Amino acid sequence: MKKYLLLLPILIGSLAAKENIQVKISQDIPYVVIDDSGTKVKISRIQDTYNRLSDDYTKTSRLCPPHCIPTIAPVEGVQTLGELELIDFIKNKVYTKKGLLIDARLKSLYQLETIPGAINIPFSVTTVNSDKIKKALFKALGAKDNGDGTFDFTNAKDLAVFCNGLWCGSSVNFIKNIAAKGYPKEKLFYYRSGLQGWKLLGLTTVIHKAIEAK
Repeated sequence: MKKYLLLLPILIGSLAAKENIQVKISQDIPYVVIDDSGTKVKISRIQDTYNRLSDDYTKTSRLCPPHCIPTIAPVEGVQTLGELELIDFIKNKVYTKKGLLIDARLKSLYQLETIPGAINIPFSVTTVNSDKIKKALFKALGAKDNGDGTFDFTNAKDLAVFCNGLWCGSSVNFIKNIAAKGYPKEKLFYYRSGLQGWKLLGLTTVIHKAIEAK
């Protein structure tokens, strides 16, 4: 197995050459294959070097507040991720079930388009002041209820959280709220660029619900 893993980059590089991949993720990574809700998805970049965004993510300016630009690390003790770090997280944490990629936006937005491998937990869930919901959420994330109001986070998942873009506060609020409830900050990661930054680099997105024609 170890020998195969060492050969894997060579094999992928060979396949990339055959597929004529000219716009790679990085110099050594042409694409990454991951599992998204039971379906194999190849995360790659759009090969058309003339491609332009044509949806809402072309918009540059939104009212501030609430859509203000955050600092690079808006939550002290929580690591901020770039695209390569997020792809590595998806590959090595999500795939091995040690981590979850959280889309903190509304369910309707998640269904229309999201990052491969993401699950949806709207940030509003973390705003509810309910022990019952807190216990259910922490249990779903792998924490163990000690029965005395505390939790054992030894096997809790690492969480990488994102939303619409760096101007979107949903992911920051998710992280702040869940940390305030006791989730370990060392298990939380913030993808600052969000879906807008992901799409700006031409990276693969997935749709979980077809858009109905009107």
